[in-house]
Amino acid sequence: MERNITDRKILEIRNLTKGFGSRGGYETRVIKGISMDIFPGDFIAVMGPSGAGKTTLLNLLSTLDKPDGGQILLDGENLEKVGNKRLSEIRRDKIGFIFQEYNLLDNMSLEDNIALPLSLNGVKSTEVRRRVQKMAAVFGLTEHLKKYPYQLSGGQKQRGAGARALVTEPEILFADEPTGALDSRSSRDLLVSLESANRSGNATILMVTHDAYAASYAKQVYFLADGQIRCRLVKKEERKAFYERILDLQISMGGEQE
Repeated sequence: MERNITDRKILEIRNLTKGFGSRGGYETRVIKGISMDIFPGDFIAVMGPSGAGKTTLLNLLSTLDKPDGGQILLDGENLEKVGNKRLSEIRRDKIGFIFQEYNLLDNMSLEDNIALPLSLNGVKSTEVRRRVQKMAAVFGLTEHLKKYPYQLSGGQKQRGAGARALVTEPEILFADEPTGALDSRSSRDLLVSLESANRSGNATILMVTHDAYAASYAKQVYFLADGQIRCRLVKKEERKAFYERILDLQISMGGEQE
């Protein structure tokens, strides 16, 4: 998609670098000067072989880790220049997370799990109910809201985690291998729900995945190798054809992504 230079950017990443370890003056550089922009309504998948820097990049962008160099601006705010209090507010108000682990509270119903971040933020009960019902419909969970996590399948739990992550209406949702622990049907249900949230609710999503099938639900796919962006695919066709194009690129870049 062509962008206008005046379009608002949710994330601006400039010359990002990150290294780990230092033995005898040697440091392993994991992220090597990555730059990219993320706009409202983007759905981006990040792929690459093991050690390419996918998870490190996600951790940096989501404020779970700090870069060694470069800049990350979230909604125009330089994350390197904010204090811990402001950083906590940014995580609470502007960022959503989905991980492989569902992290639902067993002693609370699914409805209360989804509502929890709103309740903690003091949102009025009528607004909490409205948003929970909206997210439950997007993720196909309306009939399961009164159930407890032990009564849900793995896929339903992960969709519940997705609904909880988006119920606060964050600026951006980060998903780290969200289908990694799911079977194929549950994976598809989650991906369809994320796609629906992106299309109908304009949710902005950045997902790290090793799976070409999962990546085919995104609008753009970035391929990382050796800490750098090597290629970017933009979806211009139906999902199945995009999936084939992703597979072809995987093969040309050296096979299966891990």
